[in-house]
Amino acid sequence: MPENNAKQLKNFLGRKLLFYVTNFVCRTLSFKITNKGIVNKLISEGEKPIVAFWHTKMLAGWYLHSGRNFAALVSPSKDGDILTNILNRWGYKVIRGSSSRGGKNALDVLTGDELSAHPIAITPDGPRGPAGEMKPGCVVAAKRTGRPLVLMGIDYGRKKVFQNSWDKFEFPYPFSKVHVIYSEPHYFSSELSFEDVSQKISECESTLIKLQNMAVVH
Repeated sequence: MPENNAKQLKNFLGRKLLFYVTNFVCRTLSFKITNKGIVNKLISEGEKPIVAFWHTKMLAGWYLHSGRNFAALVSPSKDGDILTNILNRWGYKVIRGSSSRGGKNALDVLTGDELSAHPIAITPDGPRGPAGEMKPGCVVAAKRTGRPLVLMGIDYGRKKVFQNSWDKFEFPYPFSKVHVIYSEPHYFSSELSFEDVSQKISECESTLIKLQNMAVVH
């Protein structure tokens, strides 16, 4: 078999295997969820919330909203290809774009008609970081569209930490305990000034950090 074909086959099998491993692990996790019904309540009232969680915790964040007509913005990178394969199989509408390259275009996607019928799940510090630092996208999108923003703290009781990744990405071990905390919805007036929006971004970042600390599994 030619070398390029062998490499393509290896990558294809790797992507397929990764989905099955990831899906199996997520199905074994033991979730404790605080404020569990908030997203369902908003959707039942006709809202299309934006749900935000840190990139390092994204596996549980994506999994918990699978099969629920959510949309996701995924970077046009090789890592994004892997994530897209998983999210597609979890029932997400995946849009490829990056907040770190062509950020205006990504924001236009988040606020445009293509995603108007979908709740959105987003990592506000992705795809390149800095880790734990909220970028403007989710707050500005919520301001422009009138959607509620719900923040999400997540912690795994046992996990593998990938120290060489930019966010020290965490992959939970099978059958691990997971604690999730949803915030109450945040709404932002379309009349907010640039300075007001900057303040709201800072407040939401502080809230997400607080939720993350509260979610720690002991």
